[in-house]
Parts: sequence; C-alpha cells; structure tokens
Amino acid sequence: MRGNGNHNLGVRWLRDLLCGVLIGAGAILPGVSGGVLAVVFDIYRPFMEVLTHPRTAIPKYWRWFLPIGLGGVLGFLGFAKGIAAAIDISSTVTTWLFIGLIVGTIPSLYREAGKEGRSIGSWVSMAVCAAAIFFSLFYVGKVICFTVEPSFWWYNFCGALWGMSLVIPGMTSSSVMMALGLYQPMLEGLAHLDIPVLASTVPGLVLSVLLLARLVTWFFRRHYSIAFHGIFGIVLASTLVIIPTRYVAAWEIALSAVCCIGGFLLAFFMARLDRRIQENGMT
Repeated sequence: MRGNGNHNLGVRWLRDLLCGVLIGAGAILPGVSGGVLAVVFDIYRPFMEVLTHPRTAIPKYWRWFLPIGLGGVLGFLGFAKGIAAAIDISSTVTTWLFIGLIVGTIPSLYREAGKEGRSIGSWVSMAVCAAAIFFSLFYVGKVICFTVEPSFWWYNFCGALWGMSLVIPGMTSSSVMMALGLYQPMLEGLAHLDIPVLASTVPGLVLSVLLLARLVTWFFRRHYSIAFHGIFGIVLASTLVIIPTRYVAAWEIALSAVCCIGGFLLAFFMARLDRRIQENGMT
C-alpha cells in the first residue's frame, strides 16, 4: 500500500509540475489563458482559495504549490526564450501550435462550464462575451492597428494583464499585448532576462491579482454558470482573432497543421490525465 501511495504521490507531483509549466506558459502564449488551463487541470479553485483565505488554504494545499509554482516559473521564463526563437523562424507556425493547445482544452472547458447546469443567461453570457472580445481585438489589431511605445508604465500594464489572465480564466493577456504592439518587445526582454523589464511587470501583476481575487471568487460563487460560459465565449473569440491568414509557402501550411494537431493532442492528453487522476482518487 505504501509503495502504491508513493507511486501515486510521484505521479501527482510530476503531473502538477507539468501543469505548472503549461499554466506559466499560458500567461505568455498568445491566445492562451493561464487561468483557463488552471481551471482545466483543477488547480484554479485551490489557487483562488489561497488568495482569498490564506490562513486555512495554505496548510491544506501547500504540497500542491511547490511543483506548480516551480513549473510556472519554468514555463513562463523558458517559453519566453523558446517562443522568441520560434517566432523568429515562423510566427505563423508558432501561432498554430498555440491554437492547437487552446482547442485541445475546449472539451474540458465546456464540461466545466456546464457543471452546475446551463440556462438562457449562460448562453447569452457566452454570446455577449465572445462578440465583445472578438470585435474589440479585431478592431484594435486589424482595423486601427494601434501600437504603443514600450515604457515602465506599459510594462506595468503588461504585468497587470498577466495577473488578470491568472485570476480571470479566459483573459488572454498576450493577445491584447500583440494587438497593442507590446508583445514582441516584452518577449525579447524576458528571453534575455532583462531585469528592468522583469521588475517593471511585478507591481501591476501583484496589484491586479490582489484586487481581483475576491471579486472573481464572489462572482463565480454566485453566478457560476453565467461566468463560466462567458469565459468559454472569450476563449473561442480570442482564438478566432489570432488565426493566421498569410503563408509564405506550402511547407508552412503543412508544418502549421502538424503543430496544431500536436498542440491539440498535448492539451487533450493533459485533460484526460487529470480526469483519470481524479477518478482514481489520487489527491
């Protein structure tokens, strides 16, 4: 029994580490929300509980957050360097990999949204949120092509967006940064471990997490189905906005398809693994 328990603990630790890597990466991957991945992997509620009720939650969940926190840092900084290199090779192929990751989480996200039923208000919330996100991002990124000059305050704004993407599932911070022209300079700063850039993001990140944690927790507790269907609409809309429409050659189309399928399978496998762990009672 002890051997089986140790095996389960080891599998859970590795699973949480990998989930942390993906959640950290989700904060920086265009179109991907770290909060959504936290929901899919059943980490979101403990995370919010720690933020809102630390005295009771930390003793309860502290073993979870060592591998998750370590994985989050590795995913955030490691993927920044990897994405910078991948975008230099082909931004189109890299974007399709991100899209595959998002689509792979959609079945689990849809099940999570309907956990407490679906009402007319749920579908209205999904449609309104999807339309609002799609047209706002499309207008900013494709119509007016508005960009800003990177600075301390804009990097603080980026940090606030990252904090929001962790606390608000479906908030795709990197997509907003791309629309404003902040994503590339921020990515380069992180890839080269530029201390001023890293330090500039921390105040906004911490402030947005602390200010929004209780509000989001209350809203989910009172209007779970409406809130989650709104998130589902945000995920769908933000994914549609980043779909590439230009390709340099046939090889880029083929490689994009391969990467999209690979991203889908990775995300889908992680969701299946999480469900299996929960069904076997591996807590």
